[in-house]
Amino acid sequence: MVTYVLSDAADRLDLEAIWRFLSTEAYWGRWRSRDDVEQQVRGAWRVVGAYLASTGEQVGFARAVSDGVGFAYLADVYVDAGHRGAGLGHRLVAAMIDEGPGADFRWVLFTGDAHGLYRTHGFRDPDSTAMVRPDRRG
Repeated sequence: MVTYVLSDAADRLDLEAIWRFLSTEAYWGRWRSRDDVEQQVRGAWRVVGAYLASTGEQVGFARAVSDGVGFAYLADVYVDAGHRGAGLGHRLVAAMIDEGPGADFRWVLFTGDAHGLYRTHGFRDPDSTAMVRPDRRG
């Protein structure tokens, strides 16, 4: 049985692993340069990494942008393909939104394929108070 460790220690992150996934596997934001991704990770309000307990290899990631008081945006959540199906995505989301300093915040996110995952963590379709200005890059 594979054991995973989650950590919100920013200095533990493997920026190479994050860049490799986001630039090749993620369907979102591939227009970002490596410098862009590193800036986003360094400037994040909070990050959570998922690591193999046996080796320390990073196999998952999530980051959040927040005002630190009542609002947060969840971004760049991923689990490497070889580690999916073990509940690690759920653990990453729970660690970020329920087990940290933003547990009582209003959280938002954008996803094209993981609605079911996020609904189990309390996310729902926006109501009539929500508006979004689409990304101009397409």
